[in-house]
Amino acid sequence: MKLIDGKATAQTIREELKTEVAALKDRLGRAPGLAVVLVGEDPASQVYVRNKIKACEDTGIVSKAFRPEASVSQAELEDLVRRLNADPELDGILVQLPLPRGLDSQRILDLIDPAKDVDGFHPVSMGRLTLGLPGLRPCTPAGVMELLRRYDIPTKGKKAVVVGRSNIVGKPMALLLAQPGVDATVTLCHSRTRDLAAECRQADILVAAIGKANFITADMIKDGAVVIDVGMNRTEKGLAGDCDFHAMKDKVAAITPVPGGVGPMTIAMLMVNTLAACRRRMGLES
Repeated sequence: MKLIDGKATAQTIREELKTEVAALKDRLGRAPGLAVVLVGEDPASQVYVRNKIKACEDTGIVSKAFRPEASVSQAELEDLVRRLNADPELDGILVQLPLPRGLDSQRILDLIDPAKDVDGFHPVSMGRLTLGLPGLRPCTPAGVMELLRRYDIPTKGKKAVVVGRSNIVGKPMALLLAQPGVDATVTLCHSRTRDLAAECRQADILVAAIGKANFITADMIKDGAVVIDVGMNRTEKGLAGDCDFHAMKDKVAAITPVPGGVGPMTIAMLMVNTLAACRRRMGLES
C-alpha cells in the first residue's frame, strides 16, 4: 500500500511557489495579492482562513483579510466584493463559505471578477472547465489531480468513481478526470445511486466526497484500487474521512489519509491559482 502524503506534497508545492513568486515580484515590482473575506465568527472558517493566510506568508503572496460582522447586509458585502474587484493589486478574491444565514452565497460568488476567482466557483470558471478551456480550477479537485500526477497514478482508460455531486468537489472532480489527457471513464454517484457499493467496487480510482465519516467501507472497494478521501468529518475520536482507512489500507494500492491527505492540497492549489491569476491579469500567461 502506497500512502499518498498530501501534507508533504503541499509543502513541496509551497517551496516551488516561493521561487516563482519571488521571480514574479522582481518582474512586476509587487507580489501576487489575495483578498480573504471572512464574514462572522464561525470557528471552523476562522481556522481555514488562518491556514490560508499562513500559506500566503510562506509562499510570499500578499494577503489582505477582510472581516465583516455576521450582521453585514447583502448590499454591504456586495459593495466590498466590487471594491476588491477594482483593486489593481489584488489578483485573487476568496470569500470563505458558508456565509451566515440570510446572505445569498451564490450572488456573492457570481459577483467576483472571473479573472480573480481563485476558488474556481464562478459560473465562468465552471463553464471553462466543462468546455475544457484553460482557467482557474476549484482547488480541492485540482489538488486531487496534482496528487495523482505527482504519485504517477495512471488514469488513462481507468474506471473512476466519484461519490458526491457537490459543485465544490464532486462535479468538477468528475469533469477533471474525464479531460483529454487524463482520459478516465467516470461515474458520478450520489445519494440516489442504486447499489452504490456495486458502483464503487468497479472503481480503479475512487474519490469519496460525501461528508459522512467512514461511509465507504472496505467491502465497497476492489483489491488494488486507488482511494482518494476528500472527507473531513469531526467525530468523538477526532477527524475522520469518508472512507474507513484502517479497514481498507491493506487492500488498496494507494490511499490518502485524513488528516494529511487532500486537505493541505486544497490550500496549496489556492496559492497556485493566485499566482496563475496574477500572471494572466498581467498578460504573462494565457
